[in-house]
Amino acid sequence: MTPAVDDPLRAGTGETPAGAAAAPAPLGFAAARSGTRAGRRDARATLRRALAVLPYVLLAGSTAVALVVPGRAAADRLVTLGVAALAAAWVFAAYTSRPAAWRARTGPMLAYLGGQLAIAGVLTARQQVFIAFAVVGFVQAHELLPAGWAFGLVLATSVVINVVPDGLPGDPDRLALVFTVIVLQTLLIGWFGQLGFRSDRESAERRRVVIALEQALAENAGLHAQLLVQAREAGVHDERQRMAREIHDTLAQGLAGIVAQSQAARRSPGERGEHLERIEALARDSLAAARRSVAALGPPELDGTRLPEAVAGLAARWSHTAHVAVHVETAGEPRQLLTDVEVALFRVAQEALANVARHANATRAAVTLTYLDDVVLLDVRDDGDGFDPDAARPERYGLRVIRQRVERVGGTLAVESAAGDGTVVNASVPALTERE
Repeated sequence: MTPAVDDPLRAGTGETPAGAAAAPAPLGFAAARSGTRAGRRDARATLRRALAVLPYVLLAGSTAVALVVPGRAAADRLVTLGVAALAAAWVFAAYTSRPAAWRARTGPMLAYLGGQLAIAGVLTARQQVFIAFAVVGFVQAHELLPAGWAFGLVLATSVVINVVPDGLPGDPDRLALVFTVIVLQTLLIGWFGQLGFRSDRESAERRRVVIALEQALAENAGLHAQLLVQAREAGVHDERQRMAREIHDTLAQGLAGIVAQSQAARRSPGERGEHLERIEALARDSLAAARRSVAALGPPELDGTRLPEAVAGLAARWSHTAHVAVHVETAGEPRQLLTDVEVALFRVAQEALANVARHANATRAAVTLTYLDDVVLLDVRDDGDGFDPDAARPERYGLRVIRQRVERVGGTLAVESAAGDGTVVNASVPALTERE
């Protein structure tokens, strides 16, 4: 049994020890980023809809208040209602019913806002409550017009709001006050409106850049996947060619020699013993060549080495390369298993540790090899990022290969993980020995 040291992880659970930092899962980050973009799009759409109905809301509210104010003649109320209807019709004809491309043109929007402000001025001159409708100019100026024209519309709106209701005051002090209010109002509303417009424009530009980058990344991912497929196909082709050469140079020639000696023995019965000896020698050589070919497919670390020592050596080399502390432990009585079984367990440990180095961002790992009466268990645990098993994600190629290896020897492979709680890879194989 390999000496045990303080296990940095809780055996067989994959839990992160108390006090260990838990890193966020990359999948969660991707989902959160997508959700943020969707939320921003919804907010912008909501703002556009609010701005589209704002003139009607302010006009309707102002008209309702104007009609219920006492002391107005019926004819005066009808005139107010008619001008308000004209304002609503103008907003609908010049703005609401127009396509987005029309609203993006400066000339038509300048005419629309100018007409709206003129009607708002007429309504405000009749009743001051329509100042609320005139305020629409402040809101829509920077949305629909370039910066220079937007400042001009803000100035005109401020003049209507501050001068039209009571006219220009005759007192110089009050005139100076009105002038100061108009200037400050124009500067502040115009300046902050321009800042908001620039911010929206920069945000839109950033969104375009992000979308372009994501498209480029998607294209690169597709090219990378194609290269991986081509590399795998090339590797399979090269391995097939190597195996074909190996079989041709060893087994095929040996079998051809056996056939030739067998035919010679039938032709020369007197020399049958000599030919049989040659057949036996060729068969032994071919068997040795077949065994060498099979051995070449297995890991060299298992040549003349027991599985626990091979796994410990693998972990030590991996720890040195990956700069991650690893604890190796063997439980039970180690015994020699079938070659295919030991190769499968060794490959599981090799691939699992490689995945820890590539994906987990772990600080510690643990490998436990347990010999029971009828099964052998291998656990590889880490305290890294982990992932959400319920999230849709295809199984990695290396993990799929070792799963197939384990299943070919009658075993099972399980992967347990949770976001921020590390990962456990568990392989269970029958304890088949050479005698069985």
